[in-house]
Amino acid sequence: MGQGPSDEKVARNVSTEHLSHELALRFAKKCFTPLEITHFKDVFRSLADDQDGMQYWKEETLCRFLVIPDALGPGPLIYQMATYLGAFPFPSLAPSILTIEAMLKVVVIMTERYRTVLKRGGTDRNKLFFRSLAVFDRRMSSVYEKPPQDILESVRDQKVDTSDAVLDEARSQAAGEEPRSARGFSIDKPANEEDEEEDDDELALAALESLDAIEVFKYDQRADTKIHHAQIPVDNFRRLIMLLLVIAPLDAQESLSKHAERLTPKRIESLREVADSILWSFTPEQNAGIFYQSFNKIIPASLPYIFDGLNPLFEHFLFSKNIDLSRRKRSSTSTPMTSPTVPQVPDAPLEPLLPREGDILNLNILSQISFFIKGNNLFRRLRPLYLGADAGFSLGSIEHKVFNWRAPSILLVSGTRLSSAPEGTRERSFADTLPPKRFPDGASGNNTRGRVIFGAYIDVPWKHTYKEAIGGSEMLLFQLSPLHEVLQASSLSRDYLTFTKTGIGLGCPPPRPRNVSGMSSHTALGPVSLMLDPSLEFGVFTHDGTGGGSFHTSQSRKGDWQDRFEIEHLEIWGCGGDEEAERQRAAWAFEEREAEARRSVKLGRDKEADRALLEMAGLVGNHSASGGSMG
Repeated sequence: MGQGPSDEKVARNVSTEHLSHELALRFAKKCFTPLEITHFKDVFRSLADDQDGMQYWKEETLCRFLVIPDALGPGPLIYQMATYLGAFPFPSLAPSILTIEAMLKVVVIMTERYRTVLKRGGTDRNKLFFRSLAVFDRRMSSVYEKPPQDILESVRDQKVDTSDAVLDEARSQAAGEEPRSARGFSIDKPANEEDEEEDDDELALAALESLDAIEVFKYDQRADTKIHHAQIPVDNFRRLIMLLLVIAPLDAQESLSKHAERLTPKRIESLREVADSILWSFTPEQNAGIFYQSFNKIIPASLPYIFDGLNPLFEHFLFSKNIDLSRRKRSSTSTPMTSPTVPQVPDAPLEPLLPREGDILNLNILSQISFFIKGNNLFRRLRPLYLGADAGFSLGSIEHKVFNWRAPSILLVSGTRLSSAPEGTRERSFADTLPPKRFPDGASGNNTRGRVIFGAYIDVPWKHTYKEAIGGSEMLLFQLSPLHEVLQASSLSRDYLTFTKTGIGLGCPPPRPRNVSGMSSHTALGPVSLMLDPSLEFGVFTHDGTGGGSFHTSQSRKGDWQDRFEIEHLEIWGCGGDEEAERQRAAWAFEEREAEARRSVKLGRDKEADRALLEMAGLVGNHSASGGSMG
């Protein structure tokens, strides 16, 4: 009886290490093709450091291989994440040495290939990322240039060839051979010494469930500090966000170096401004770091795709430059004759990520938007439909430029906040059209200039709205600066988008006739709404915390606020490719032919009869209800 706890502790240590090894083996077998395993093994071994027969990667190696830009400084954070993920599913083994077994698990998690093995926990990667970035009071970082000697010795004493054990065993099992006995190895002592119960980690539970080892998880979790006692330092998360903005448009097998070349001092400053807007959505002004409660609430609501760029970045482990597939194919043929060398045709240059930059939309803002709208709908897919600086600020220009676009679009508007007391005739006239302001201004973040950027994702083609608003359940209303916020469409009301002679409304009910006795002449504003006046000079964003409108209330901020601003720039971008653009050009050509046909109508001598004919055709007279230009 007295030896029970000691025996249990020894058994637990052996079990966790053995199960970690077994999970890596299963990942290697189920998540990769044999060719990918060959590439991965070559990449790892060609760059690994060797100490007393054990191969591992250090921080410098990882950052150099992934081409992490030094100018942004996120290298230690990526390494910290890797050393934590390498110990999956046992946090007590973190920080792990990046052996080939640990690195395999890092790639599986970063690329989301674990979904083929772990049916549960598919949405739990964010929680794992938080843990990998979080800092406890006991330590401030998890960065190692070289693993400590005592850890290296403990791994070496296990007598496990970590350089090839997992991959060779996976390959032998795939070939139907008898698998070798897999012995685990001790990576590190428990990183957290507090004996506290931890919340269940769905992804880790799914991993252990696949190995029929749920009970072991309970023991290991006692060695892990509670997640709610941890926080991500603001400066660390800012550096990571700046990197995520850069890698957001990254394609598979595309080197990060091409994007790093664009990191001029001016763009780095712009990246920092965008990152600060995102940080402020986590309310760092109240805390020194970001806690899991706000992280878990804001990421799914406003930044669901923020980590997507990590997938193609870590896919680079599966493509080795040292392996010539064409040569392997030629050598495997039975014909001894050598095939003539086929000249490699250089890849055609990719279409620019953005056909042109606007006054609002640039590459950094585009990456920010890709954090909540899938990047494959944005990068190389946007078309400038209306740019106020070029086309003029009028509803008629928007009608002419946008109405023939038969696909979703994105509206962006930027401006400067108005003072609480209207200044000048134009501001007073605008204020008179609105209900009295009851709410204070919104948060300013680090922006002292009063600049704001709002926008909307519009999932239907534009058109005039006289009685009913347009839009669907995929509509989004968002703020990009000085604070990042995404507001989802609500089913309580469907007043998503209105386009009338009184302006553009998002979340505002369609305007009613104002000549009804007793009815207010003020513009109706929705509880959560954005309204642009008919002259496109001013706008107002309203957030009533009680909700009840066409868009849900904020997930990061509680309360009420209203921003009234003077419009500086207004842009509408079409989401679509060449097919949508060709349809728009065809519609424009049709309208031009129709207009030319109307201009070429020959009139007779009877002017009254001719005028009656033109009135019947709707070409002259008062036909404003037919939907002509409102310019």
